[in-house]
Amino acid sequence: MTPTRYRPPFDFGLGGVAIGNEFEFATDEQAEATLAAAWDAGVRYFDVSPWYGLGLAERRFGRFLSRKPRSEFIISSKVGKLLRASRTNEAKRFFPFTTSPNTPHFDYTADGVLRSVEDSLQRLGLDRLDIVFVHDLSPDNGYLPDDWEALWPDAEKGAFPALTRLREEGVIDGWGMGVNRPEPILRCLERADSDVHLLASQYSLIDHANAVEQVLPAAREKGVSFVIGSALNAGFLGGEPRYNYGEGNSVIPAEKRDKLARLRAIAGDHGVDLVAAALQFSLAPDEASALIVGTAKPFHILADQAALRAKIPPAFWDELRFRGVLHPDASVPS
Repeated sequence: MTPTRYRPPFDFGLGGVAIGNEFEFATDEQAEATLAAAWDAGVRYFDVSPWYGLGLAERRFGRFLSRKPRSEFIISSKVGKLLRASRTNEAKRFFPFTTSPNTPHFDYTADGVLRSVEDSLQRLGLDRLDIVFVHDLSPDNGYLPDDWEALWPDAEKGAFPALTRLREEGVIDGWGMGVNRPEPILRCLERADSDVHLLASQYSLIDHANAVEQVLPAAREKGVSFVIGSALNAGFLGGEPRYNYGEGNSVIPAEKRDKLARLRAIAGDHGVDLVAAALQFSLAPDEASALIVGTAKPFHILADQAALRAKIPPAFWDELRFRGVLHPDASVPS
């Protein structure tokens, strides 16, 4: 019998990438206004990481959430990177728009996980994390000090057992991988006792075939669910001039631009808002327990929340499937 796994109790959340100044500079006041708008609209799931702005996002989220009743929201953060402040820090190398004095150091050992959780709680001003994701131990991470597979034993022997103990002790409710590629998630499902994973940049209208064929079935077999991140591919589906994350994300492959043009044309024919369709699509599978969106602009979080309630005619999904834009087995909103 498949054990019961933790699933986030809220299916829509605010992510911290933009509030950590990933793409452009955002003021503290702007970040506060975005968090306040999300809270006032009923958002109660928040996702951050030490990586986002190298501590900046956690400080901003914590400043806001530490004034809210802790029983009314859940928060996830991540482990795998420890932050060290110094006069000679390299923060701008990783986040040109951050104001952080920190340099990240990768550490997937048990001691590193415990230190990371404690550091995150200090920055957040909170007494616990609900979910912890093992962050960016993945083949797409060019900042790793070694190949991801060479570092994997540190996580399998260190991070994973440490997080399982924290869950068993009631310190956290669940844990999993937080990555942009499927390989680490599939390996973790085989070798560890995880609960919920952050499936980022892997399940969108633009790119979902591998998830449908491999990742979702593997999770279904283990009773594991996903928090879906980057349903808009870092804003690409909403019109931003970038595709996903990383230094080269402004160089967009022709096939992605062509697929976006096809999606826009079909959406236009059916009078459908493409952002609404993209968000609803990514939350449609049974294995999707929550969807997080990242923004540092109040009107964006309100628009995204409203988009999840927009009416989309079944004929739109039928045409996408007929024209081969959707995988034949991909779930669509009911």
